[in-house]
Amino acid sequence: MSGTNYLSKAFKHAGFIFCWLYAGICFGQSPTKVTFSSPDSNLVAKFYQVQEGNGKTMYYEVSYKGKTVIRPSVLDILLDNHLSESAMALFVDTLTRWTSNLVIKHITRQQQDTSWVPVTGERSVIRDHYNAVTIAMEKAGNPVYHMNIELRAYNEGIAIRYYFPLNEKGSYYHVTAEHTEFALPAGTTAFHALWGQAAYQEMPLKNWPGEAERPLTLKLPNGLYACLAEAQMVDYARTKFALHPKKPNTIITAMYTPADLISPFATPWRLIMVAEQPGRLIENNFVLLNLNQPTGIKDLSWIKPGKIFRVMSQTTADAKAGIDFAVKRHLQYILFDWKWYGPAFDFNSDATKVAIPDFDLPGIIQYGKERGIGVWLYVNQQALLKQSDSLFRVYEQWGVKGVKFGFVQAGSHRWTTWLEEMFNKAAGSHMMVNVHDDWRPTGEQRTWPNLMSAEGIRGNEEMPDATHNAILPFTRYIAGAADYTICYYDKRIKTTHAHQLALAAIYYSPLQTLYWYDKPELSNGEPELEFWDHIPCTWDETRVLQGTPGQYISVARRKGAEWFVGTITNNNARTLQLAFNFLPPGKTFTAKIYSDDPAMETSTRVRTEQRSVDANTILNIRLPASGGLAVWVY
Repeated sequence: MSGTNYLSKAFKHAGFIFCWLYAGICFGQSPTKVTFSSPDSNLVAKFYQVQEGNGKTMYYEVSYKGKTVIRPSVLDILLDNHLSESAMALFVDTLTRWTSNLVIKHITRQQQDTSWVPVTGERSVIRDHYNAVTIAMEKAGNPVYHMNIELRAYNEGIAIRYYFPLNEKGSYYHVTAEHTEFALPAGTTAFHALWGQAAYQEMPLKNWPGEAERPLTLKLPNGLYACLAEAQMVDYARTKFALHPKKPNTIITAMYTPADLISPFATPWRLIMVAEQPGRLIENNFVLLNLNQPTGIKDLSWIKPGKIFRVMSQTTADAKAGIDFAVKRHLQYILFDWKWYGPAFDFNSDATKVAIPDFDLPGIIQYGKERGIGVWLYVNQQALLKQSDSLFRVYEQWGVKGVKFGFVQAGSHRWTTWLEEMFNKAAGSHMMVNVHDDWRPTGEQRTWPNLMSAEGIRGNEEMPDATHNAILPFTRYIAGAADYTICYYDKRIKTTHAHQLALAAIYYSPLQTLYWYDKPELSNGEPELEFWDHIPCTWDETRVLQGTPGQYISVARRKGAEWFVGTITNNNARTLQLAFNFLPPGKTFTAKIYSDDPAMETSTRVRTEQRSVDANTILNIRLPASGGLAVWVY
């Protein structure tokens, strides 16, 4: 191996970046292998090419503390630039891939250790610490094409993407498919969901009913947990996960549609998170944010997290009653859901005009403003498409704080880029956003912190059972904030009230919907509601204390000196120990404990008690089937 070695050093924020460049490398005929590891050396990844048929195939592997996570797996992307075989080339024995004659030109190694402060989040400071390798490759032809394989090793996982540098003679690219493989150990199971609002099933890696939604959480036979995720999916088509048609125990990426791109561009990151306990996957989900671009919004003062209540009956009197309820229950926002401006699916409906009687929207907004309550409005995609050039500016003039996007199309390259443009336009008018239906975030909240929450979840609109609720933290919530729409009084709830109470601490959303389907007159001032009254929805620290997907979970979150703890079980009763060792040693705190008690005479059957706790306290708790426990520590 010959070439030039040099070391460059630069400081950024409190961190540093090191780079090594190996240029003009001659690799000969033997397979080229690049090995790199995470900063803590626990995760090790390898990249190499192997001669197969008429060309070379790119492979990678991943291990954690010597245990196999990803067996040798193919890296491949298919481009229709009049040079590539059909996407079906993957499934024939003799392959001539677009990537099969790529030649490695040089390799760059980089280290970064920086920190940044999110506007909202599950922790007050996020560390961005990784080792990286960029493998620059060239494809001979007329014109000559270039492609880089970019790999990052975080302590939390391995990230991989394809990058296409500026190519003035061949700048247009039509990506027909991406075939990144994840060959897993035999016996691995996956928590499979067909779409964003589907139920989950733990399944082996065979006989899936269809593609799996992302992120995809995996339980490995060697005791490890992993999660396959997509990050920075902002100018591409959504990529779910499918079973390889020929290779057993192998998952492969499945693009929703092709993508048309202009160089320079990068595909989304394919992230392989790894942990010894499933709760660590939840704690480490900030790595998806790190794989996105920092925000360019200069003034962030208007982005304010809060709890929100939907006003079910849209009249002026009901709206003012909803605002009064929000004040009483220490909420920050109210929402007017669809049809306030007319039929939501009709392009003729004007989202700048009230279309229902007895609804004085300017007066309602002013009434809320005088009482510290902001107003959010629902707008369907039809109106967003038709009126987005002016709609957000009009709402800013009205004093509206945010918009709930409804029934958005998701998946294709077209609708992905459209939605990103909506985030941009909304930010330009100081408008916060909540996206509903099948769309899921991939960490772009870092770029667009006005994106407060998103659905893409089977929440209380569909009243799932407690087992489903105990799966969600380990699956959907790894992608980031979700609008579960927590209920309390509705008779269709399939859990106890203490279970619903605890969800506000377990489920993260800086726009936390509470009392969904509920009305102010249903509330009898139950004592346990003080838990929701005081709970914030953005945090300085988050710890998953214990849990198993689909079984149970305990989460503790800190804001300032206060802690809010939530524990839920699935459809089965169980006894657990709740240790308070997350508290600082040597200090005593007061804990308000809210638990299920059928002997209570209230309609919610929730008991409230108070005791002193410290870092040595261990609470023995008995949870009924579908039950829960909430604790406020101050």
